[in-house]
Amino acid sequence: MSVPIAGEREWAADEAAPRGAGRSAGVRRTLGSLAAEALPSAVGLALALSAWEAWVRIRDVKVYLLPPPSLVAERLYERADMFAREGLRTLEGAMLGFAVGAGVALVLATIMAQSRFLERAIFPLAILVKVTPIVAIAPLLTIWFGFGLMPKVFISALIVFFPVMVNALVGFRSVDPNALALLESLAARRHEVFLLLRVPSSLPYVFAAFKVSIPLSVIGAVVAEWFSGDRGLGRVIYIANNNLDMPTAFGGIFTLAVIGVGLFLITSHLERRVLFWHESNVEPQ
Repeated sequence: MSVPIAGEREWAADEAAPRGAGRSAGVRRTLGSLAAEALPSAVGLALALSAWEAWVRIRDVKVYLLPPPSLVAERLYERADMFAREGLRTLEGAMLGFAVGAGVALVLATIMAQSRFLERAIFPLAILVKVTPIVAIAPLLTIWFGFGLMPKVFISALIVFFPVMVNALVGFRSVDPNALALLESLAARRHEVFLLLRVPSSLPYVFAAFKVSIPLSVIGAVVAEWFSGDRGLGRVIYIANNNLDMPTAFGGIFTLAVIGVGLFLITSHLERRVLFWHESNVEPQ
C-alpha cells in the first residue's frame, strides 16, 4: 500500500471538496477585502460627523442654516425609501454617462496614440469640450433632449471624458523602450505592439483616471438633475433648498457621498485585482 505525499493529499482534498466551496471562499475573500478597504473611510467619517454634531450643539446653530448630523440621520431613516429610489436614479445616469464618456475617451486615445498628426488634430477639440462651462449648456440640454435620463448621461460623459482620454494617451505613450525595441526586433506588427505593450502600460494611468472621474460622473448627474431633471437626488436637494428643508437637503448630500465613496472603493478594489503586479499596489513595509 502506497502512502500519498503531501501534495497529492492536498490535491485529493481539493478534488473531493464541493465545487461551490472554492467559489464561496473567493466571495468571502472579496467581501473581506472590500470591508478592509471601507473601514478607514468609515472611521474618518465617524470622526468628522462627531465634530460636526458637537460644534452645532455648542454654538446653537439654527437648523435652517446647518442641521446636526443626528437630525439628518433621523430624516434619512424616515424617508429611506425616497432617498434609495432617487439615489438609484442618479446612479443610473452617472454610470451610463461614465460608460459613454470613458468609452469615447479610450477610443480617441487609441487613435491619437497612432500618430502625432492625429493627436494634434483631435486634442484641440477635446480641450474645447473640457473648457465648456457645464452650467451654461445644462439648460440647453433640456431643450435638445427633454427631461429625463439623456441630459444626465450627456453631462456625466462630458465630465468623465477629458481626464480618461489624457491619462490613457499618456499611458499608451509611456512604454519601456527596451521592450519596444525587443518587439520591433521580433518583427511584431503594430497591433501586436499595441496589445502586448501599450495596453498594459496604460492600465495604471487609466485606473487612476477612473478613480478621479467616477465620483465626478455622480456630480455631473446631479448638476443635470438640478437644472433639467424631474427626478433624482439633484432634484430632491433643489426642492429641499427652496423650502429651507435642510435635513432633507443634507440627507440627499449624504446619500450622494455614500454613492461616491462606494464607487471609488469598488474601482480601487478592481484596480488591485487587475494591477496586482504593479508597484503602486505593493503594500508599504
